[in-house]
Amino acid sequence: MTKLTNIRNQSLFTSEIAASFVVFLVALPLCMGIAIASELPPARGLVTGIVGGVIAAISGSPLLVSGPAAGLAVIVAEIVQKNGIDMIGPILLLAGLMQFLAGKFRLGQLFRAMSPAVIYGMLAGIGILILGSQFHVMLDDKPRRHGLENLITIPKDIKEAFFSGDPNVHFIAGLIGVTTILSLVLWNKFKPRSLKLVPGALVGVVTATVISRVFSLPIHYVDLPTSLTEAVHLPRFSNLIQVFQLPVFFQAFVIAFIASTESLLSAVAVDRLHTGTRTNFDRELAAQGFGNMICGLLGVLPMTGVIARSAVNVEAGAKTRLSGILHGLWLFLLVVSAPALLRMIPTASLAAILVFTGYKLIEVEHIRQLKKYGRLPMVIFCSTFIGIVAVDLLTGVLIGVTLTAMTLIYKMSILNIQTFTDDDGQMHIYLQGAATFVRLPKLASALEKVPPGSELYLHLENLAYIDHSCLDLISTWSKQQQKVGTNLIVQWDGLIERNRRPFTSTYKTT
Repeated sequence: MTKLTNIRNQSLFTSEIAASFVVFLVALPLCMGIAIASELPPARGLVTGIVGGVIAAISGSPLLVSGPAAGLAVIVAEIVQKNGIDMIGPILLLAGLMQFLAGKFRLGQLFRAMSPAVIYGMLAGIGILILGSQFHVMLDDKPRRHGLENLITIPKDIKEAFFSGDPNVHFIAGLIGVTTILSLVLWNKFKPRSLKLVPGALVGVVTATVISRVFSLPIHYVDLPTSLTEAVHLPRFSNLIQVFQLPVFFQAFVIAFIASTESLLSAVAVDRLHTGTRTNFDRELAAQGFGNMICGLLGVLPMTGVIARSAVNVEAGAKTRLSGILHGLWLFLLVVSAPALLRMIPTASLAAILVFTGYKLIEVEHIRQLKKYGRLPMVIFCSTFIGIVAVDLLTGVLIGVTLTAMTLIYKMSILNIQTFTDDDGQMHIYLQGAATFVRLPKLASALEKVPPGSELYLHLENLAYIDHSCLDLISTWSKQQQKVGTNLIVQWDGLIERNRRPFTSTYKTT
């Protein structure tokens, strides 16, 4: 029995090592590419990936892989532009603290209560912004300061790079970027079954790197420090005290909110891919917060749970959190032992991976799914998407959340009122829907039309909900009408018990 257990443990350990190596190969180009998209040195993305491996040891979702996420690249780039690179650490420290406290106060489940229309709109908006900014980097050019400007100037950059007459640096970098994307797509489509776990992104980067080195192409390459410690920038006290400024505090909140949402939604998706231990969302949220506090202390990129790497982890056969831990270890060993190897990678190749990633975030299937639920979800999706692209990420998300809340309030406030008098002279008022404070004027108007001295039957049994304001209105109106001989009888068999008590001492019920 002991021998059999040892064999099983050995087999499990072997599968975890294999899975961790596959995840490491997927994470390697993305860590550097997302750092470049965030306008930070590639080494900072690698450090965040290493921290993600450490956090796997305490995460609430054993198979969720954490690291730099493309969804936060836009926000980090905005912070760098507005506040400078030195503010990344303090802002991330505060964001991580927010996440950690949210997990400790058991708010993990609340982050899952997000409208799919807002989430899909957010992902599509982030995708188009990443695609726009990284397209310029793929041509060895600098991205513009605003998302719309990046998109509008793409045709101009294409013309200058490919149709200016003479081959230039932008033309050569563009060819390397196109080669990377073609290699990725072709590998994903035609790869042999025996190599199905080899990621297309890695194949694309390796292909581009080999071509660049063989022909000694005069383009930009990854800039890595000789020591990993050079990528670490501890926050200064003068920067730390700036987090109490409202705009900076708000930026931290945005990172915390989006990082938490992406992590927990990724955890939900991972749970659907395996039959093992389910996610503890509060623990996962606290772990993500702790990880981002470490990232903030080191002055590197924010981390989230990422579905792409996590799905690869499950597909590669991972069963425990050991795979996530080891993938961070492999990143650390590579950066420490072979930084020269990473310096051979063209930045155009990494940018091309991000262009493809941005494109994949714009899921047409999500739009088709939303259409099935009517116009309102599509309005929310489009409004969120346009707000993110035209203004900024926070504005777009706030627009989506506000429209979702307004839609909910509207649906919750639909109240149909029907009034008629039967042959015996008795009045009947039927209420259907939700009687809330929003429809208080409508209900008051219907009651005020009841002639004094009437016998009124108020039918509440078809109501889905009635709030305190409407109950108070009916109670007050009944007391006033008793003085003029009006007899109110309430029928409410379908309502819950807590809405019954205010009536009992005021008027008859049946």
